[in-house]
Formats: sequence, C-alpha cells, structure tokens
Amino acid sequence: MSSRTQERRSGVQLVSAALLLLSLSGCSSMDVLMPNSINALNGTTVKIPCTFTSCYKMDVSRFAMNWTYQESLNDTEDMFMTFHKKRGMVPLPSDRFGDRVMFAGNLDKNDLSITLSDVQIEDEGIYNCYVRNPPDRIQGHGLIQLIVVTELPPPRDSTIAVAIGASVGGALALLILSMVVVKCLRRHRKQELISEEKMEEEGKLEAEGVAEEGTKQP
Repeated sequence: MSSRTQERRSGVQLVSAALLLLSLSGCSSMDVLMPNSINALNGTTVKIPCTFTSCYKMDVSRFAMNWTYQESLNDTEDMFMTFHKKRGMVPLPSDRFGDRVMFAGNLDKNDLSITLSDVQIEDEGIYNCYVRNPPDRIQGHGLIQLIVVTELPPPRDSTIAVAIGASVGGALALLILSMVVVKCLRRHRKQELISEEKMEEEGKLEAEGVAEEGTKQP
C-alpha cells in the first residue's frame, strides 16, 4: 500500500472522528425538568410533573428512575415508585401513600409524571425525581415542593375592575368621538374656505370681464 493511500485513509479517519466529536458536543447533557413548587387542594388529585432530556434514546434494559419523598431537605428520602424493565413504572409499598400514587406520564416522550389522589396535609414535602439513561454518565435529579392548602383563595372582586374599565372605555369613546367631530368641522371649514375663494376668484374674473368690455366699446 502506497504512503499516499495511507495518508488519505488516515485523513478520512481524522475527519470522521472530528465529525463524531462535533455531533456529541452539540448534544445537551441529562437534564430533569420540574417546577420549583406546586399547590394542591386538600382531598383532591394533583399531578406532580417530571420530564427529562438526554443525548440518547431510552433503552428499557438499562434505564433507571426513582421517585422519593422527604418531609424536608434534611430528612431521609423514602422511595415510593421505581422503574422495572419489564413492568415499567411500579409503585412501591408505602405506609404514607398506600395506593394513592399512579404513573401518569409517557415514557416515549420522556415524561415521568405521577398523580397523587386524595391529597392529605401529611403529603406536603419534597418529591425527588431521579433519572439514569445510559450511556449518559450523569444521573439526572429534580425536586419539587408540594404545598397542600385547605381551601382555595377567594375569587377577586371584579366590581372595581369593571367600574374602572367602564370609565376608561367611556373616556376613550368620548375622546374618539371628539376627535372625529373636530376632524369633520375642520374638513367642513376647509371646504367653506375653498368655496369662498372660488367665489371671490369668479367674482374677480367677472369684474375684469366687464371692465374689458367697457374699454372695448367706442
């Protein structure tokens, strides 16, 4: 094999390696997406969201994830849901939640969300979502604070807002009407001035014509 052929092959290999590095560098790392906190009304069902991004498509034979609960950041985490490669998302026995936790996401869309039914005051705390998606080396982690309220906030009194809106709307309507009236008056006045100028011009022409006829007569 000639040296020129070897150099050409080595050059192709270097280009391929460079393209591979560029493609990998353009891929974002593992990232778990969750809001910081969520409110839930006591006795209702709440959805606790968790989604993730990864450079690689999910392989169920290697994928792993866990949901855990802790009362505060300093407390021990209790696992209440995990991923099984044959059964998918599986709730674990839990004295706190019982059978009130269900999977509500979509693995094909990297959605690992859950629902918690019959929310209790004791459910308030921090919910952790751990994700591992090999060959991604980084384990994703997100957390969300669940706040349980006993009643919804009272609806806002819209009477004042309606009154303010009506007064502002009325003022704008009057302003627009006055602008239209002023514009019409100006146009009408302009037309009158033009008519007066035409009449004056015609009067001058008639006077000049009479004068010329008088000068022509012997």
